[in-house]
Amino acid sequence: MFKEEKLERIEKEKQAFEARMEKSRQKRPEQRAVFATGSGIPVKTVYAPDDIKDLEYLDDLGMPGSFPFTRGVQPNMYRGRFWTMRQYAGFSTAEDSNARYRYLLSQGSTGLSVAFDLPTQIGYDSDHSMAQGEVGKVGVPVDTLADMEILFDQIPLDQVTTSMTINAPASVLLAMYIALGEKQGVSADKLGGTIQNDILKEYIARGTYIFPPKPSMRLITDIFDFCSNHVPKWNTISISGYHIREAGSTAAQEIAFTLADGIAYVDAAIKKGQDPNVFGERLSFFFNAHNDFLEEVAKFRAARRIWAKIMKERFGLTNDKAMMLRFHTQTGGSTLTAQQPENNIIRVAFQALAAVLGGTQSLHTNSMDEALALPTEKSVGIALKTQQIIAYESGVCNTVDPLAGSYYIEALTKALETQALEYIEKIDEMGGMLVAIEKGYVQQQIQDAAYAYQRAVESGDAVVVGVNKFQIKEDNSGRELLRVDPSVGVRQVAKLNAVKAGRDNLKVKAALEDIRKAARDESMNLMPLILEAVRCYASEGEICGVLREEFGEYRENIVL
Repeated sequence: MFKEEKLERIEKEKQAFEARMEKSRQKRPEQRAVFATGSGIPVKTVYAPDDIKDLEYLDDLGMPGSFPFTRGVQPNMYRGRFWTMRQYAGFSTAEDSNARYRYLLSQGSTGLSVAFDLPTQIGYDSDHSMAQGEVGKVGVPVDTLADMEILFDQIPLDQVTTSMTINAPASVLLAMYIALGEKQGVSADKLGGTIQNDILKEYIARGTYIFPPKPSMRLITDIFDFCSNHVPKWNTISISGYHIREAGSTAAQEIAFTLADGIAYVDAAIKKGQDPNVFGERLSFFFNAHNDFLEEVAKFRAARRIWAKIMKERFGLTNDKAMMLRFHTQTGGSTLTAQQPENNIIRVAFQALAAVLGGTQSLHTNSMDEALALPTEKSVGIALKTQQIIAYESGVCNTVDPLAGSYYIEALTKALETQALEYIEKIDEMGGMLVAIEKGYVQQQIQDAAYAYQRAVESGDAVVVGVNKFQIKEDNSGRELLRVDPSVGVRQVAKLNAVKAGRDNLKVKAALEDIRKAARDESMNLMPLILEAVRCYASEGEICGVLREEFGEYRENIVL
């Protein structure tokens, strides 16, 4: 990018600059001597052309919408259309959650994201003993198609895209959504949205797994195959770094472990005879937006570049669309503080801006009170307005990838790429992501990073405003918080009993038996049979119960 003689002059000038800075530090020893990103990447006082002297524009950056997609997956990005403003919501009952969705849509939200309660996430009906005390607490309970009908009442599925954070029982909830579309007169090929369907990160970081890895991977690839043929607009997986970061990973680890999961899914689908040039178009990703603003921007750019090269060079893809890393972003839940919760509005705004400058396709902004409870309608509204202000008032959407060419951003993008590839190479040497998870390698790396950060907070080396510095005495006694009615569980069980009493139980029994038989035959795709079962109002717990009996349940290895 610069002639060699100019680079030599720049390097000499930088050396002189650094010498002056060192003298200044010696005079003021209280000045911090070492600066680094959250991933431990050293940060220089100043960056210059020599820091990116090896950068090849067309090979390393390219134009937006062109390989390796460092600058974005669309040529005109937000000049054509803003990212989808998709607020994650769900609580109490299907009726309450439906009201929240309609409120968000009325306020300008352009997509929905369903939060399910814990029993739903691990395949239990609301009347199961394991569900007691948890129904409707952290999300909406969905036992049968009847709940899905209420959840999307007056919301036409051909006019909205829906993301569902569901993993082990993803096939069941997707089947319910397809069946609901049929009832609304919307065919499966018209449905748009995403299921998370990322079981590997559940073993790593989140914990809402049901089945062992092998049958879990079968369910995932069955969804890939079914949707390629019947639900072509659906994103069949959201390969999630978000929860890896929430568990304490660094930005570089978030990239590496997420993409290593992606490699495992692509490998599994190819082994089932599926074409990555086809199913690769419907792979999507899910990342965290954390506090180190410029590192986060660089993280998103590095992730795009690495994934494009993996798909092209490792898997031999020829379809550019299947090489694109398209991703949803959520601001960092673990960065929210219960102390001085209004500060979270500022944290979320910067995190959201990092996601936009990094080229996200959709975005959820957390609410200021989420360290205390599920968000109130008022705080959800502020979170959504944060996105709208960035989109309509900040001016950052007027040009594509506006930080491209920054010496620091490009150097940091490269440094994150290098770190992430080192982790991926280590995982490959171990035999792939499944082996790395079984050995506890990934979990240990995350735990070590989380421990190091917590030590930094406790020592004061890492400042958290309002927590370990700039504290104030607070009185939160009058603060408005959303509280879930404890009678929700009783009412939900009554609804479930009414559905079971009113359905054709002989049909349900036959449908469940068909699922059982198919579970024993790996050549059969389970999705059509699960779809038939939910059409006759078989419950999620009944379907997952059959699969539990056939597949067994996963038990986590202890990481020492």
